[in-house]
Amino acid sequence: MSSTTMLLERLLQAGMREVVTVEPVTGGVAALAGIATRRDAPPVFVKGFADAPAEGVFVAEAEGLAALRELGGMATPEVLLADPELLVLSVLRARPHTESFWEQLAHLLARMHTSTTHPRFGWDHDNWLGRRRQVNTWHDDGFAFFAEHRLLRWLGEARVEAALDAADRAALERLCDRLPDLLPDRPACLTHGDLWTQNIMATPGGQPALIDPAVSYMWAEVDLAHVWSTSPPPEARRFFEVYADLTSLDDGWQARMPVVQLRQHLAVLAQFDDDWGAGEQIRATLAPFRTRS
Repeated sequence: MSSTTMLLERLLQAGMREVVTVEPVTGGVAALAGIATRRDAPPVFVKGFADAPAEGVFVAEAEGLAALRELGGMATPEVLLADPELLVLSVLRARPHTESFWEQLAHLLARMHTSTTHPRFGWDHDNWLGRRRQVNTWHDDGFAFFAEHRLLRWLGEARVEAALDAADRAALERLCDRLPDLLPDRPACLTHGDLWTQNIMATPGGQPALIDPAVSYMWAEVDLAHVWSTSPPPEARRFFEVYADLTSLDDGWQARMPVVQLRQHLAVLAQFDDDWGAGEQIRATLAPFRTRS
């Protein structure tokens, strides 16, 4: 059965009898997705898993979208259905290729990060990063939270174990021990958690909108590092300048990005046969920590 046939059948089973066809879309890497055409109604975006990792994946994603919108003031698609098998959303548009769009995103993201500070790191419950559970157990110490739940948690994954040798794994543990020396002590705030450039879209009116969150209260630089590290287009240059000005980032923030982005590189390495260079990036970041200082 094709992915679009599967999605169409699930939509009909969910009671959306007005759906006529589903056309595939590209860009996502974890779930199957398409645009569903409906009789006498606007099209909708739909996604599902051939074999969902857990029943609560789409419910958690819908809750994450609500948090970004209600707590963070970000535009997100409207959730029309979230059940164990399907997530149905209003359709967004591709982001415009303009500097002004990215400058507006910088203002919105800076406002979200600075207006949602929280005394603890984590979230009320676990959610999902791709097909893997994101553990969000509350912690008072951001360095310990990041080490335990965002870095070391990936060492038990089969693909990570195969890709990293014993010296790499020991280096990651040393890096975790050194986090207070490598990163500034910053408060937790609401973060999108999976803010690669493919998850930045636009509303029908052309305003920045976000999809596919893995929210938690974490360091703001988790989001910044993800945009920085996932091939932002040339027109995004001003995004980083504006965001840095609005949040009073110190001059050393760019040098920290590889350490912060380790979490996402490890997640990619754990989940996909083609790691898009994540393994190489991980080893490069860990290289200074392969021997004891």
